[in-house]
Amino acid sequence: MAEAQGQWVPPVASVAVDLVVFTLREGVLHVLLVSRGIPPFEGRPALPGGFVLPAEGLDAAAMRELVEETGLTDLDAHLEQLRTYGDPGRDPRARVVSVAYLALAPGLPQPVAGSDVAEARWTPVERALRDELAFDHGQILTDGLERARAKLEYTSLATAFCPTEFTVSDLRQVYEAVWGRSLDPRNFHRKVTGTPGLLIDTGHTRSDGPGRPATLYRRGPATALNPPLTREA
Repeated sequence: MAEAQGQWVPPVASVAVDLVVFTLREGVLHVLLVSRGIPPFEGRPALPGGFVLPAEGLDAAAMRELVEETGLTDLDAHLEQLRTYGDPGRDPRARVVSVAYLALAPGLPQPVAGSDVAEARWTPVERALRDELAFDHGQILTDGLERARAKLEYTSLATAFCPTEFTVSDLRQVYEAVWGRSLDPRNFHRKVTGTPGLLIDTGHTRSDGPGRPATLYRRGPATALNPPLTREA
């Protein structure tokens, strides 16, 4: 604790926000990345984000940075704080504490680079995990992915990635994309149709080829899943 003339002087630190934004594109989970246009880490891929302005709240800063760096506006997405990152060496410029956000939304448009980034793009998550991201963004991405995977276990968030009417197979493809693994179709069907409030039978069917037409469902009223849909084999 620093003191000056008997008075406590708070340490100097900047506050930033970073965003882990996931969407599904052609059945594959993608994350939003930018290429940094300025030092440090110029040219390296990174999560969108930046410093919080003096008179700005954290949520407002996260949305402003998203718009400035990627052009994505009116983001109709699930948005929540992920966690705070404050390792002293995470930013070579100064002591920077970052509040990370997680956003998940279906069908997000192509981003457009702006502000201090050279490029903004959707990148398959598996590829992004292998990239050497700027700062500690690799760890933030890993944490965000685990949070997203867990959200599908105990909430009905996966149904938001489906059309208004969808089959159990459509829903299973969302889980497989986010969890990064194949699921047994019969076991999955039994679980989701037996989860109270998750699905509502519309009385309609859809034929996707040979065999019996599949039942079409819509999203039910449940927000929390009880029992949860776990990732066990």
